[in-house]
Amino acid sequence: MPYETMSHARVRPAEAGSGGAESADPFGAACRTEVDGSRVTVYCHNPYPDTDHVSLHIECLQWWDLDSDSAPVAAGPAQTVRLTGRCWKEVRSAWISHRKAV
Repeated sequence: MPYETMSHARVRPAEAGSGGAESADPFGAACRTEVDGSRVTVYCHNPYPDTDHVSLHIECLQWWDLDSDSAPVAAGPAQTVRLTGRCWKEVRSAWISHRKAV
């Protein structure tokens, strides 16, 4: 049975009073993750002007099943990208990492 998780991992400005400087430039693609059996599909949409390099990370349930990390994919301004991956058997977890383009 497929299931879906909503991942809105974004780089956020520092909390007020934490000593960090607040960022005036919001950043980070909003990603939607779908797991269907052993397959993972992620759609990330970047509504911001800076490019976000997103990577898919998959942890498999079985100890002998290889976990995977995708190469970074550039999600440019107003662009949606699709990332896919899989395990041989069940998926334990899947998440996205974000990196600002330099």
